[in-house]
Amino acid sequence: MTVVDLTLGPPRRGGLAAGRSEGELRDLAVVAGAELELAPAEVILAWAVDTFGSRFCVTSSMADAVLAHLASQVAPGIDLVFLDTGYHFPETIGTRDAVAATLPVNVVTAHPELTVAEQDERYGPDLWARNPDQCCAMRKVEPLRRSLADYDAWATGLRRDETHNRVITPVVGWDAAKHKVKVSPLARWTQADVDAYIAEQGVLVNPLVDDGYPSIGCRTCTHRVDPGDDARSGRWAGTTKTECGIHA
Repeated sequence: MTVVDLTLGPPRRGGLAAGRSEGELRDLAVVAGAELELAPAEVILAWAVDTFGSRFCVTSSMADAVLAHLASQVAPGIDLVFLDTGYHFPETIGTRDAVAATLPVNVVTAHPELTVAEQDERYGPDLWARNPDQCCAMRKVEPLRRSLADYDAWATGLRRDETHNRVITPVVGWDAAKHKVKVSPLARWTQADVDAYIAEQGVLVNPLVDDGYPSIGCRTCTHRVDPGDDARSGRWAGTTKTECGIHA
């Protein structure tokens, strides 16, 4: 795992949840999810920072820097976890580097245990085409699990308007698979809200978004989307797969 340290703000508190059991964290998530349902994204993030301190991080796929920008305003120096699958578009890596260079966040890049070459040698070439679930498990799900080991809570950019599977996304919930509190400050945002924030704040956006890729994953499994089509229809096109497994 590679860590790039940027300008850090004042030390953050250890967090009110430090030392709490898994059951207590789960109960905390349920209560906070109800209390913060109608709260602005900044308030949700501030609650998470106040509650978990340095044991809270945000994650980003680098389609845009909206969540990274919001989090950096609330808690300069916050950890921002990015999964480098080894299959990313160059533009996605470039967006990560631009975020690291321009925002007061500490970008933490997590890598799979196997390089692409090592995976090809062990499992055969193009596993992503033959068994995309296994490929995602090794290159996304497992690296994220390891990278979250030192955190009690993590934030995602999930929005309810993205897919049918995400319409019940809580702003704060319990991630049973990872045994973590999962925070989704943008859950109630629409695409129009995202676009407005980007325009108003001058937020970085992956250049692929303007090139027909409204939802961006690995270059092997992401295709351009025709105007008017579902934003995520370019992900694993031609298969029944709709999620990588991180949010399943």
